[in-house]
Amino acid sequence: MIPQYSDYAANERTFLAWVRTGIAVIALGFVVEKFYLVLIQLARADALPTGEHTRAPVATWESGRFDGATLIIVGLAIIVVASIRFVRTSHMLHDQRLFTEGTTRPEVILSVILVVIVAAISAHLALG
Repeated sequence: MIPQYSDYAANERTFLAWVRTGIAVIALGFVVEKFYLVLIQLARADALPTGEHTRAPVATWESGRFDGATLIIVGLAIIVVASIRFVRTSHMLHDQRLFTEGTTRPEVILSVILVVIVAAISAHLALG
């Protein structure tokens, strides 16, 4: 029997949940990147519907492609932070000393960055 097995298992489950979240954010970044590529090709082919709204110029869609790359970078940062916290928590579980609760600042910062990026993409699509 492994002592404190439930603590180690909880640490591993938390790590895997963060990794899944990072992979999902990276996948969303790839989808956004490909979406902008399709919009650029449609704009260049003059195939976008005009309707009552004026079409955004191709330069606007090309600048929006950085949104996908930013999401990919944030997803990678989530995985890196999760890995660091997993290793640190594993060492703390292995040590018999009593530790105080750590900070959650990296997670909050990454969450705020993610919200800002998604809001910017949504505004760009709504206004563009």
